[in-house]
Amino acid sequence: MTTMKGGELIAEHLIRAGMPYVFGICGHGNVGMLDALFDRKDRIRLISPRHEQTAGHMADAYFRVSHQPVATLTSTGPGSANIPMSLACAQADSSAFLAITANVPTTQFNRGPFQETYMHGQANFPDALKPFVKRSFQPTRVEMLPLALRQATNLLTSGRPGPVNLDVPYNLFQEEAAVDLDPMDRAGVDNRPGAAPEAVAAVVDLLLSAATPLIFVGHGIALSEAGPELTDLQHRLQIPQVASPNGMGSLDMTDSLSLGFIGRNGTYPANQAGRRTDLLLAVGARFDDRSASSWLQGYSWNIPPTKLIHVDIDPTELGRNYEPYLGIQADARTFLRQVLAELDRRGVHRHEGTRGWLSEIAAWQSEWDAHIAPNHEIDTDPMRPERVVRDIRQVAPDDVILVPDSGAHHNWFMQFWECRRPQSMLNTWGYSAMGFGVSGVLGAKLAAPDRPCIAVCGDGGFTMTPHVLCTAVEYDIPAIWIVWNNYAWGAIRDLQHGQFAGREIGTSFTRGSNGEPYNPDFAALARAHGVDAATVSQSDDFRDVLAQAVASNKPWLIDLQVDPAIKPPSTGSWELPPLKAPEPAFGEPWRPE
Repeated sequence: MTTMKGGELIAEHLIRAGMPYVFGICGHGNVGMLDALFDRKDRIRLISPRHEQTAGHMADAYFRVSHQPVATLTSTGPGSANIPMSLACAQADSSAFLAITANVPTTQFNRGPFQETYMHGQANFPDALKPFVKRSFQPTRVEMLPLALRQATNLLTSGRPGPVNLDVPYNLFQEEAAVDLDPMDRAGVDNRPGAAPEAVAAVVDLLLSAATPLIFVGHGIALSEAGPELTDLQHRLQIPQVASPNGMGSLDMTDSLSLGFIGRNGTYPANQAGRRTDLLLAVGARFDDRSASSWLQGYSWNIPPTKLIHVDIDPTELGRNYEPYLGIQADARTFLRQVLAELDRRGVHRHEGTRGWLSEIAAWQSEWDAHIAPNHEIDTDPMRPERVVRDIRQVAPDDVILVPDSGAHHNWFMQFWECRRPQSMLNTWGYSAMGFGVSGVLGAKLAAPDRPCIAVCGDGGFTMTPHVLCTAVEYDIPAIWIVWNNYAWGAIRDLQHGQFAGREIGTSFTRGSNGEPYNPDFAALARAHGVDAATVSQSDDFRDVLAQAVASNKPWLIDLQVDPAIKPPSTGSWELPPLKAPEPAFGEPWRPE
């Protein structure tokens, strides 16, 4: 037994759990915890951004790259009230971090002290977080901390990963108790359950007998680090793949079996294959509305009659939107290894039964390439969006980590980005929080210091959290921001033009009665923070500046002028009831007779 302050105990646990960072902001409620971190700054580093939402997005992105959870630290009251946005974003995309929030001292519970949440229960701030965390723990004595810490840390990555809250009354940081540290060294759970052997055999039977099989992958493949197994399976059986954004890169997207994103702004071959497959193997994917064309029959999927094999570690996702022909609760990597072992047992090392199917897909790919290729070559001022995507792909090295923010620009990257590796395209997909890309690129760079990390963010999203520039300079984090400057909340302005006859209000950035487009000088703003920056509007200039930014290994911002009039060519649909669902701009829905 060791006598320790609660703050010291928490810090020791974070270190023993392998957490190299705490992303946190000071407050009167957590100064005791800060003092404990001071004594251990050679073993765990405190990074203090200028806003708690940014701290959460940094922790979220750090996990998506490294699959190692880290912690955030916020003070009681408003400091912790700024963290739900990033918790919600992480929860929706199955990303994990430990959110340590401070609360009022236990001796003042229910007395309404400074910054207590007490209207419906004493010190009940954790109620505000319940929709966005796997669980909230609120120990009220130092002796309760070891168990709470062990359970919270295990829960982060058990089953479907997600954020967990540890709410600590601030007297615990300073109070002492005799505690046993040894159990904290035994944290960890087996998180790789497999499928039943008979289910694996049934899957292999179905795959080998299908005429037009297709694999659909989501974030679960990346979280399980199952890319090599998936690639092996696809090459053996010659089965093409479509992906959700957080599944991109599980198979090198330059591989001919990778058809790209499926859904409203997916590729034409992906949606064509989704409409016509007779057997769909979905692994670690949720079938959300944007990757399923709002579940409109024939736009991205036809389930049924398509037979669906749905594999997910979270049983609540099986059958949520489509009833599976065969539903399997399993870890993605374990399941794929089981399938590969079954193929080995049967002596199947190459299956050529999909040749006709692949030829059909190749024809759709040729149609799509002929449609989009000319626009990738056009050099305009301001730049065309698809040219921006192409130029980043050509300039950035293959190991680049792309961190798009939410906004109109994201649609172009879903449709045209070629991700070469897993855990290399970090998307705010389920909750789509503006600020994720702007802030998350800092966490990504800390997780992968030897790889270039580029955030592409809208002008609106960047102005929500521009203080990230301070953090990059203070902590020497060489992230790159490309500000997609189109003088608008572009995605919503496009909706107004498409669905409301151009009745535009509240979406364009203008100044004065003349309605001139307005934005701050983002490059000047960056330079005022000590960040290198440039404003560009033509492709040749953009490529040169981006190459300079990547080579510099310093914080960089590029204010990129992008043509707001160019819209991505939708190949699926996205319904906003009761508004009528738009028809595809390229291709058309198909339903089997």
